[in-house]
Amino acid sequence: MRPPNLKPMFRRIWGLMYRHLALYRRSWPRMLELAYWPILQMCIWGFTARFLAARLGNPGLIAGATLLGGVLLWEVTLRSQMGMSISFLEEIWSRNLGHVFVSPLRPFELIAALIGMSIIRMLLGVVPAILLAWGLYAFNLFTLGPVLILFFINLMIMGWAVALGVVSLILRHGAGAEPLAWGVLFGLAPFSAVFYPVSVLPAFVRPLSYALPTTHVFEGMRGALLHGEVLWGHLAAAFGLNLIWIAGAAWLFTRQFHAARVSGALINIGE
Repeated sequence: MRPPNLKPMFRRIWGLMYRHLALYRRSWPRMLELAYWPILQMCIWGFTARFLAARLGNPGLIAGATLLGGVLLWEVTLRSQMGMSISFLEEIWSRNLGHVFVSPLRPFELIAALIGMSIIRMLLGVVPAILLAWGLYAFNLFTLGPVLILFFINLMIMGWAVALGVVSLILRHGAGAEPLAWGVLFGLAPFSAVFYPVSVLPAFVRPLSYALPTTHVFEGMRGALLHGEVLWGHLAAAFGLNLIWIAGAAWLFTRQFHAARVSGALINIGE
């Protein structure tokens, strides 16, 4: 039995990615937008961290480090989610979604291309902010070591799961659901323990917080920054919860995509 020829599949995925990359190659405002918000957030919280260090001394330095670490890692989740959601919205705004699925492109290939664009957009936005935090505030996120890669992977998967949920809602409700691409993840931020431990949350909120993969990543980040130890239990919980989140999001997308194809919404969506 001959192995399947994967070359056409990768060509289709790359073709859709190249269509988006060409937009950025010819538009410097698009390139600027990728790094603008992560750098702005880093500057605001960096000055806050410097103020705390000047007023409180060593406790302020510790608080500032956890603030900057939280900001930079949260941007990984946010940029991953928005990179995937906005790349999908680009197809809607250009009235291209119907044309995409007239081609041999399959739904999972579309998702693979959106994930690829999400990774590129996230790196172009977050890496400059990390380097500037190193240069301006002497905060080196890379001191976390190889575990930083595991943090990034978990945060990106969570961003993709939320983005798939947003795309599913857009397929179901059309243009009315588009604002969720910018705002839905911010609703999870208070429960994700980005800047503070879960212990400061009300007791009845903590189960919800622990159901989010991001919470375990940020708890693990604080353990690595403050105590120099990797909290493997939190990392394992993050990976396990991410499997549940991404599986649920994939099921929802599959269902809504099928419904949109049957009803003809793939052609009329956004009008």
